[in-house]
Amino acid sequence: MTMTQDQHLWACALEVERQHGDAAFLFASMRVDELVAEGAFEGARTWRAILQRIEALQADQNLGRQ
Repeated sequence: MTMTQDQHLWACALEVERQHGDAAFLFASMRVDELVAEGAFEGARTWRAILQRIEALQADQNLGRQ
C-alpha cells in the first residue's frame, strides 16, 4: 500500500514528535530556518507542512490535558 503525501507528512510529524517530544515544534522550526538559509526552498516547504502537523498534534494534546 502506498502512502499519500499527506499521510507521509503526518507520519513524519509523528516521528519528529516521538523523537523530540515537547521540543518537536522548535526542532522543526529550526530545520525550516536551516533549509531556507541554504536555499533549499522545496525542503523548507516540506518541513513547514510537517511543522503545521506538529502544531495540530500538540494543540490536540493540549486540549486533552484540560
